[in-house]
Amino acid sequence: MQSEGALAGLKVLELTQIMAGPFCGQVLADLGADVVKIEPPEGGDQARRSLGFPLREGGDTAAFLAVNRNKRSAALDLKDPGQREQFYGLVRGADVLIENFRPGVAARLGVDYETLEPINPRLIYASISGFGQTGPYAQRPGFDLIAQGLAGVMSVTGEPGGEPVKCGVPIGDLSAGLFCAVAILAARIARERTGRGQHIDTSLFEGALALSIWESAELWATGRTPQPLGSAHRLTAPYQALRTGDGHITVGANSERFWRRLCAAVGREELAEDPRFATNAARMEHRPELVAELESALAVRGTGEWVEILLEAGVPAGAIHDYREVFDDPHTLAREMVVEVDHPVEGRVKALGIPVKLSATPGSVRRAAPLLGEHTGEVLREAGSAR
Repeated sequence: MQSEGALAGLKVLELTQIMAGPFCGQVLADLGADVVKIEPPEGGDQARRSLGFPLREGGDTAAFLAVNRNKRSAALDLKDPGQREQFYGLVRGADVLIENFRPGVAARLGVDYETLEPINPRLIYASISGFGQTGPYAQRPGFDLIAQGLAGVMSVTGEPGGEPVKCGVPIGDLSAGLFCAVAILAARIARERTGRGQHIDTSLFEGALALSIWESAELWATGRTPQPLGSAHRLTAPYQALRTGDGHITVGANSERFWRRLCAAVGREELAEDPRFATNAARMEHRPELVAELESALAVRGTGEWVEILLEAGVPAGAIHDYREVFDDPHTLAREMVVEVDHPVEGRVKALGIPVKLSATPGSVRRAAPLLGEHTGEVLREAGSAR
């Protein structure tokens, strides 16, 4: 199944499992790369069985399907010398290899960068781990929850004074996968100049930490340790969720213009002249009082009505959707963020769409996540090392 996407012709080998590595590979596959997932014959990627419920008895989990579409699967036992030699044959024709073993495991298997670089000097070898290949935490287990805690994310998530809360989506895993995909594309451009590949090293810890833009700015600019603020913004107010008569609404009045429009729209023009709220600095200092005043005004109507009123008044605002509402939303559908694909066991299944739209070489969802070893023979024949 050929692709005409932006990365058509890019050959990627993926020695990964669970989320960060598979997500990186899927990002490249969605944009047209030929991604071959190399899996151990006994069980394959752990996510096939261990994360969530299989959609059908004995089938793969929904979690596996979610981060492995557009790939082919080849089952090879890298501990077996003969099959490892077959893998080396695949390496000779590859552009990229992605692995997310704990540091040291790839070397023990004979598939580390130092071993593969002489086989293919043009190979771009990308390692994703919990904490990177170096440093005192390098050998620690790599889990998104642990990375979020050590990277500070949990210290600023949740309500003030509450228990530690992790971010609702696995941002350590996902950001590491995204940063790695960016690095792979950068290394590919560098290879056009140098003719050689290189080793990429990133981690869940660094992926989560690299997103701490406002938090690091606050710490280094003021000396204050950032604290959890619920839905509020670290640098401006009001920019948060507020209670309405039947739920909550998000409001982004993060400029003086929007602030005055908000006051007028909720029928509280006098708040704009109140010394407690006259400037952004004052509003930040008196945020609890600000929230109380706004929520008392918003209590007279429901969320849907307020969204319409505020948008009509030129104030950024929105409802808070659960995921069922998100995927029923006409805008989600208009942006093609829900697609369907045929799976050999599950039949027609839904999947997330492509979040970036390229006008000339768009990404596409061409195939569902593969069955374990579904393409082993095909992949080996292409490399000239068929079983």
